[in-house]
Amino acid sequence: MLIRIAIIWLTCVLVACSTQTTQAPAPKIVVDQFGYLPELEKRAVIRSPEIGYDNGESFVPSGRYAVIDVANGEAVYEGAPVVWNGGSIDAMSGDRLWWFDFSAVTDEGSYKVVDLETGAESFMFDIAEDVYTPVLKAAFKTLYYQRAGFEKRAPFALKGYEDGASHLGAGQDPQARLYNAKDNASTERDLRGGWYDAGDYNKYTSWTANYIRTLLHSYIENPDVWTDDFGIPESGNGVPDILDEVKWGLDWLERMQNADGSMLSVMSLADGSPPSSAEGPSYYGPANTSATYSSAGAFAMAADVFAKTPTYRTEATRYRKRAVEAWNWAEANPDVIFKNNDAEQGSEGLAAGQQEVGAERLQKKILISAIYMFKITGQRKYARQVERIYDDITPITPWAAEGFEGDIAPTLLYFSRLRGVPTSFKSRIRKDYQNILTGDNGLMAGVEQQEQGYGAPMSGYYWGSNGAASRRGSVFTQAAFAKMGGAEAQDYRNAGSHYLHYLHGVNPLGLVYLSNMERYSAEKSVSEIYHNWFANGSKNYDSTITSTYGPAPGFLVGGPNPGYERDACCKTKCGGHGAKICKRPILSPPAGQPPMKSYAEFNDGWPINSWSVTENSNSYQTDYIRLLSKYAK
Repeated sequence: MLIRIAIIWLTCVLVACSTQTTQAPAPKIVVDQFGYLPELEKRAVIRSPEIGYDNGESFVPSGRYAVIDVANGEAVYEGAPVVWNGGSIDAMSGDRLWWFDFSAVTDEGSYKVVDLETGAESFMFDIAEDVYTPVLKAAFKTLYYQRAGFEKRAPFALKGYEDGASHLGAGQDPQARLYNAKDNASTERDLRGGWYDAGDYNKYTSWTANYIRTLLHSYIENPDVWTDDFGIPESGNGVPDILDEVKWGLDWLERMQNADGSMLSVMSLADGSPPSSAEGPSYYGPANTSATYSSAGAFAMAADVFAKTPTYRTEATRYRKRAVEAWNWAEANPDVIFKNNDAEQGSEGLAAGQQEVGAERLQKKILISAIYMFKITGQRKYARQVERIYDDITPITPWAAEGFEGDIAPTLLYFSRLRGVPTSFKSRIRKDYQNILTGDNGLMAGVEQQEQGYGAPMSGYYWGSNGAASRRGSVFTQAAFAKMGGAEAQDYRNAGSHYLHYLHGVNPLGLVYLSNMERYSAEKSVSEIYHNWFANGSKNYDSTITSTYGPAPGFLVGGPNPGYERDACCKTKCGGHGAKICKRPILSPPAGQPPMKSYAEFNDGWPINSWSVTENSNSYQTDYIRLLSKYAK
């Protein structure tokens, strides 16, 4: 694996690396471009496009396929592909498909799959125990690049991505003001730090709390993989780097907490490429109940995990106090609502995404946070809160992995393993979770019955579908971790691995949905993303094809979204520059394609609005990291 990466890295130094656009036909044989673990299933998918932009690329495989060892050109395994679903066209992709299983190949090495009669071949891939470890490090490193107010310098930042600390100027994060009192210096707060949430530079309290919990679960579920050498400035300090990165997020959450325990809701930061060039002021929104409940859970979980880390025991004590104060405020103030970027609220332009939630989602946030409050306090009132909400909203459903509280099922499974939870309720949670997996229309049935042609069944594709795929894979890895019945642990691990393979290239585009991963052995990865740093038209950062560097490696994009639309004003009347852009033909793909082909390599801003397809998000990223970390070693 390391030799292969070194060869590709040298090639990238000597010749500018680039990727094809997704409008170009994908290979006829698609594989996980990073590779496979020796002990798990391995499957190449052979594709004949029948519906969609590539429908002129039909293909009929021969009956003779082989896995070729690229070191010596010799076949190590031969067999025949098996037609998927009797030759039917896969509705999600528009492709007719065949599967070639080569799970019997377990020796470590570099390989490719070849059609011995037509000459079609896959990209190269590795089989190795540590095949995903470099990928995990690259994906994790994106959080470092997303740090606000922190200098990106060598050797931690790759060449081309060095940048000064952003948003630290006059009127920016250290002097942020309340959004509706911009001229009132008494509202100034030092709110530096945290992570840019996505392709924009805004920071959201509730969502940051979710990322912290997801990262902490990634750590406690496989601590051995989280070493102290992931290449961030804190590396080598004797603490697993993931905990150092979590602390960076917690430092900001602490600044967002008021003296009464309530949590400020959101921050709006100025744009710029690179981030250090941003000059505009920073503003924040007031406290609200949902952000405060979410933060209580993050502080509580951090208090529990950090208490076991000698370097951060002082912080753990402080986090526990902050968790209790946040919970108490939220409980006493259950209806404090604040909608950002909302004309009726008078907050238009304050950040982008809406962090406020409705009543049902608030209840789910309370349930999640109550679990961690119970863990650090042992107080039954929190466990009773979980039971009450569970009865009210029945949160475990067959599609529980999707949606904004998509980790609710694994979180409840975590709760079922805590000491002090009533045995009857533990059993109920595990029974309901088991039903997700192996009940009527359970998720394992979709995998075992080969429900979808690319082997990673989804209920649908929409904005953020790659994040949903990551969470769906984690439903299976959590089952293995918790020793659920209904299937062997290896079967659950196999099922979860196919969602990684989907994200790593086993899809109709033959595309690794991570940015700029050629130096990490991908041969066709995302070349451009919607991000204010890696902006459209940037000489340095626009695309790996047209600019000097393109986006930094490792960012997971939102993914296929058949709901993609240009701004609504294109149907009525966009002003100025927007009106001119709206005259362009509608881009297809992503529009007008089968769901899995509703993706394109573009990063145009308003009114083309590529962000619903190609923008990154810390939500997608941390969900992906959690899944990937179960397979890295």
